[in-house]
Amino acid sequence: MASFGKLFAALVAAFLFTACATAQEVKHYRFAYDQPKTTGYGVLGDIFAEKLKTLSKGTMLIDQYPGAQLGQEPQVLQLVKAGDVEFCISSSANAATLSPQASVMSLHFLFRSEAHLIKTIADPEVSKAVKAMIAETVQGARVIGLATLGLRHMYSKREIRKIDDIKGLKVRVQATPTEDTMFPAYGAQIVHMPFGSVYTSLQTGVVDVAENGINVYLANKHYEVAPVLSLTEHEANNSLVWVSDKLWNSLTPEQQGWVQAAADEVNRSQPAKAIELEHQSTEKLKSIGVKVVTDVDKSGFTKIADPYLDKLAKDLGPHAEKIKNLIRAIN
Repeated sequence: MASFGKLFAALVAAFLFTACATAQEVKHYRFAYDQPKTTGYGVLGDIFAEKLKTLSKGTMLIDQYPGAQLGQEPQVLQLVKAGDVEFCISSSANAATLSPQASVMSLHFLFRSEAHLIKTIADPEVSKAVKAMIAETVQGARVIGLATLGLRHMYSKREIRKIDDIKGLKVRVQATPTEDTMFPAYGAQIVHMPFGSVYTSLQTGVVDVAENGINVYLANKHYEVAPVLSLTEHEANNSLVWVSDKLWNSLTPEQQGWVQAAADEVNRSQPAKAIELEHQSTEKLKSIGVKVVTDVDKSGFTKIADPYLDKLAKDLGPHAEKIKNLIRAIN
């Protein structure tokens, strides 16, 4: 009986040792973004987290920090570069603060439709070209995937049905060479500010117009202070998924493979889900009384924007020009 007791004790000890070892192998990683979890960023985070958990058999777990809990995108990008945060999402416009050529993803009317956008973001060659651009121009962090929140539109207290309607108006734009060139070309005045300041600036009249994706407009309640949404489709709301080099270099080749495979799944499946979220958001906005202007005459905008496509991409650099050509070639 004593020997059985010893055997039982040994088995319990072995079980506890194994359980402790297994528990130690489970790692949690911070994944930061500045939009609410209810946006396409949350869709992205969920896809990435679920795939990584499955591939790693539960040993690599993602803790999402939405709503700028760890800072606005430019600050979080610096934290990822420093290795203080493991993963983040940034817009291509904010990526341009680290790699100016990333502005190519914000070129106006580069994407012909939502279908073209979905196909482009899921295209492996486009993803490969963006990763190569970041690898050559940014130290401390790398891009592992692309995503989108759909197309961007303008919103205000007034309708924007044609290009003449924004002449002289103050428009909050992302601080990129693309935006700084295009909106003045349309006749608007540009104002730079962090995303978190847009609501009060629209409310107080510091800016007349802001522009973003439909779900972002809904989730952040910008319709409360700018109740007219005009579907201008002037550019895409594209995103990059980042990982810190500090984390990446600490992973085994197998773990790196799991992380990249999870990001590849984002590339494949997030765009269509994000566009569906845009459509649902449009219906929700209409139901709460927001005026959605669907018949915007884009001809005045595209007439000005088209010649800039080649010029801006070329001015940005060879990576940008390659990415622009790849995107335009997708049917």
